[in-house]
Amino acid sequence: MHGMNSHNPLECILPPHMIDVLKMRGNAKQKRMAESLAKEGLKFRMQRQAAEPPTAYLAAPSVAPGAQPHLEREVYDCQTKATLPGTLVRREGDPPSGDQQVDEAYEGAGDTYQLYFNEYQRDSLDGQGLKLVSSVHFRKNYNNAFWNGSQMSYGDGDGTIFKPLTGDLAVIGHELSHGVVQYSGGLMYRDQSGALNEHFADVFGVLTKQYKLSQDAAEADWLIGAGLFGPNINGQALRSMAAPGTAYDDSLLGRDPQPFHMDDYVVTQSDNGGVHINSGIPNHAFYLVAMMIAGRAWQKAGHIWYQTLQNINNPNASFLNWAEETIARAQTLFGTGSREAILTQRAWKLVGVF
Repeated sequence: MHGMNSHNPLECILPPHMIDVLKMRGNAKQKRMAESLAKEGLKFRMQRQAAEPPTAYLAAPSVAPGAQPHLEREVYDCQTKATLPGTLVRREGDPPSGDQQVDEAYEGAGDTYQLYFNEYQRDSLDGQGLKLVSSVHFRKNYNNAFWNGSQMSYGDGDGTIFKPLTGDLAVIGHELSHGVVQYSGGLMYRDQSGALNEHFADVFGVLTKQYKLSQDAAEADWLIGAGLFGPNINGQALRSMAAPGTAYDDSLLGRDPQPFHMDDYVVTQSDNGGVHINSGIPNHAFYLVAMMIAGRAWQKAGHIWYQTLQNINNPNASFLNWAEETIARAQTLFGTGSREAILTQRAWKLVGVF
């Protein structure tokens, strides 16, 4: 694959711990598939050497009041091959293609753009109108979706474990939000900073979906990957921000390993130090903030978190560093001693970071 930024890891929606379980429990075909996914991830990590944030990227400038959006989308069809980007099938302004995955990728990229532009005055992932490129039908029966540093790619799933990965807007928003992290100074993709990278992507994945559906915090499902499991998988999603550790419990995939409290923080060498596992802790903190503030989560809690990413300037940030910055941002946005600042601090106490 080409066009990959050497400073950024391949950020996939399918967590490595799930791939490891498939290698152990799957049938012969599933084990081969899992081995392929694992080798692919290792190959790209070796190519990148180290997941260092690009120092050239700075906090994005806010768009001027009254500025017009610069939304530009392209969706390509890989035709089940592994060569990116594939054949261009829909560009900005084109009518629906009739291919469900093409159109979901196109609309999802637009929904994600609109959230960042309208609510956070950010013009695309880089703040400067970056073209949103997506490829669908990547490989045959491919059980993953990923941001590779410059574009999105989506598999169709194998129909047994996963359905097409464009099927949940939260997944599209999640993967594109890795690009926002990348162009905001980055968070090292390891240990707690890596879990915060995954956490930010989860937060803005669910906020993209809530924004599209005009949902209050109490109405939303707070799930990432809802409805993507195949017909015989016992689970509702890949992750739950409302109740980490409960998203799935399946004889093939095992049980969702995410903790919601620091008491259960997982120390592991796999998954870059558990970035897809321990992200459950800050995920739950954000959920608690949003629910306690009430209303639409992107309006207050979302602004606190977005401004935290723009201001923290620490690629190795720990959960404690991030928590302290969210409180500082809440105080700046809403006032010292404000309800929003008090509730933000309370949420971090509830998950054991304080």
